[in-house]
Amino acid sequence: MLRASGRRLGAAVAPAVALAAALLSSLARCSLLGPSDPVASVLSPYFGTKTRYEDVNPGLVLDPEAPRRDPELLEGTCTPVQLVALIRHGTRYPTAKQIRKLRQLHGLLQARGRGSAGGRDLGAALADWPLGYADWMDGQLVEKGRQDMRQLALRLASLFPALFSRENYGRLRLLTSSKHRCVDSGAAFLQGLWQHYHPGLPPPDVADMECGPPRINDKLMRFFDHCEKFLTEVERNATALYHVEAFKTGPEMQNILKKVAATLQVPVNDLNADLIQVAFFTCSFDLAIKGVKSPWCDVFDIDDARVLEYLNDLKQYWKRGHGYTINSRSSCTLFQDIFQHLDKAVEQKQRQRYRERETKSFYPLVHSPNGHNYARLKPGARSFFRSPILEKFSNLLPVFSKSQPISSPVILQFGHAETLLPLLSLMGYFKDKEPLTAYNYKEQMHRKFRSGHIVPYASNLIFVLYHCENAKTPKEQFQVQMLLNEKVLPLAHSQETVSLYEDLKNYYKDILQGCQNSEECELPKVNSTSDEL
Repeated sequence: MLRASGRRLGAAVAPAVALAAALLSSLARCSLLGPSDPVASVLSPYFGTKTRYEDVNPGLVLDPEAPRRDPELLEGTCTPVQLVALIRHGTRYPTAKQIRKLRQLHGLLQARGRGSAGGRDLGAALADWPLGYADWMDGQLVEKGRQDMRQLALRLASLFPALFSRENYGRLRLLTSSKHRCVDSGAAFLQGLWQHYHPGLPPPDVADMECGPPRINDKLMRFFDHCEKFLTEVERNATALYHVEAFKTGPEMQNILKKVAATLQVPVNDLNADLIQVAFFTCSFDLAIKGVKSPWCDVFDIDDARVLEYLNDLKQYWKRGHGYTINSRSSCTLFQDIFQHLDKAVEQKQRQRYRERETKSFYPLVHSPNGHNYARLKPGARSFFRSPILEKFSNLLPVFSKSQPISSPVILQFGHAETLLPLLSLMGYFKDKEPLTAYNYKEQMHRKFRSGHIVPYASNLIFVLYHCENAKTPKEQFQVQMLLNEKVLPLAHSQETVSLYEDLKNYYKDILQGCQNSEECELPKVNSTSDEL
């Protein structure tokens, strides 16, 4: 039995109204459709998970390598000590399934003959328009996707120069999904870093780079494939996406179906919602991959695009978002892994600070034998600190105190939209007051859950851990900010742009301590009894 997402996470999945306002404000700063983009379509804000990254960050159109520093980012006496980034792969080809549907639609257009009086109508233009996609492409990363990653690497390296320093290059840690588009995205990111360190020099093979290639870890990056409860109750359940199928046959989609059939001059019975959707996505693929506004875009207007975006969002909501509790709870392992990295960095920084303090108190006793502290020592201790051997050893103390930096200052994890959406849902983000259904399209026109605004190609969720030198209390020494698509994301528990690390951990205590993947993903036991005759 499917369990709809309820109040199980308590505060963690029910952000306050103030958070909603802050999130909408944050997304407003990422307003779509930059006026300087020569190929931007008026449909671009509605492509859902097929949205270009530059449509979410339009300033990148003019200078895609320049960092955009959010004014809310911490600076001054707070210095970043670790960055953990979860990154969706870059722009990709359509999947083989989408290509087959496009080929089916293209065949319908070619078979229908010329338009009335032999005129050149839109259907004829599309029949002659080259498809440009073959089955072998099947979701692979395109050159534009590699460019997405290289440019993201350059921007992050410029935004956090201390973390991405040349000295830290060998200590970068990269993980990836096994899918080629993710593996190739990680490799392209490393090439971008090489360009940052060695401008003008061609990068070596990723396998020969100092930090090595990304390591595959599907249990983290594709956790949904390893959660039996999700697979059984959602992925393989024919009724789990009821609202998606119901919307396909609802009045909004049926109106588009009739309109497109008339525009393309094909029988309405030859079309269905899936073919309409693939035509819409082909407009997005041509725009994102080829940088052209194809005739497929002329089939639809903005009203159509809003309906088709909602259809896509319904699928993401019920399969990856707040629709069912298991969607988000299946990502607990990934969430806990992120905080394990942050915990380790805090521990290592604390040890480093302790060594530095001890060195400062010990060093003057050796090198200032007439100082105040030396005079307070007993005679036996004074002779110890005058020892030539100890003096030689003490010369190494400044080196020793700084010899163990953060072991992994930058952790980069390359996954999918299906990796990011459950995690953001688990953390309580983009949850609407009412669920998205097949029957409340108009009421959801201003919804928070818009997948294209949240997880476009190359989308990224970044945790930045800071150490604050002039903190008044030990608790205030370590603080955290989160960035979504390079914009500071308000914290769910406070609606602020920065949180004390301990406060953030306390807010997500249920997930960090009470969410065990083995239990969350275990199927409920079925009691079977048989009557003996």
